[in-house]
Amino acid sequence: MTTPHPQPGASAGYTSPIPVRPARLADAITSEWTKIRSLRSTMWTLGAMVGLHFGVGTLTAWIARETTEGTDFVRDDILALGFFGAVLASLCVITLGVLTITSEYGTGLIRTTMTACPSRARILTAKAVVYFVLVFSVSTVTTLLLGVVQVGIAGGEPSGGQWLRATLGASLYLALLGLLSLAVGSLIRHSAGAITIMLGFVLLPLVMALFMAGSGGMRRLSEWLVQYSIPSQLGVVYEGEMMSGGPSGPAALVIIAVLAGAALGGAYAALESRDV
Repeated sequence: MTTPHPQPGASAGYTSPIPVRPARLADAITSEWTKIRSLRSTMWTLGAMVGLHFGVGTLTAWIARETTEGTDFVRDDILALGFFGAVLASLCVITLGVLTITSEYGTGLIRTTMTACPSRARILTAKAVVYFVLVFSVSTVTTLLLGVVQVGIAGGEPSGGQWLRATLGASLYLALLGLLSLAVGSLIRHSAGAITIMLGFVLLPLVMALFMAGSGGMRRLSEWLVQYSIPSQLGVVYEGEMMSGGPSGPAALVIIAVLAGAALGGAYAALESRDV
């Protein structure tokens, strides 16, 4: 008795023991979380962010307690002194945001990533979610501990609104600034170039304002640049409002959110239209 040969094109009837299901956003998030926690740059930049934010904030509170000029300010809102550490921490946030995506372009790993997950929008979304949650969580814990230490050093009884601005408000601003950096990194695809652009975006308005301050015709523009620069906006988040007529704390958060959203929109469009 002869065994019949299978017809050409007929199925062999094999079933894989590995369950197969469509890939989801949660799978991409898991993959991106594995990447970001495996990078040494993540540990160093986050460590520097925490060290600068906590260290400078603590030192500033101690100096304010020891100086007569700072007595009234300390009594009013000691938590606002966390602004000085937050400005330096923002530089680390920018660096990590850029490296979260440009490091893959530098090593060529982005080709493997997009082969494993052909949906480019899903990749960028997963990176943005993982980065935002990581930076926001670390910054919230840091600002909360810093606030406790500052009150212990210099005294004062901050209100609930002051606590909210100095912890969740400042952390949200830093995380959104980082998302803007991630989007710029996706558009530029080069670590040094994207970091340079972001540093210029943060610092250049203040430098330009210094040169314009002495000119009567440019004074209004100089004031506008100061009010809407990133450091000033971050200070507004801590203070709640700007004395010279600039935006309020919530408005500063809206401004950075709109900028980050617009940059991410451009990054999504570029990812779909450009080659890897």
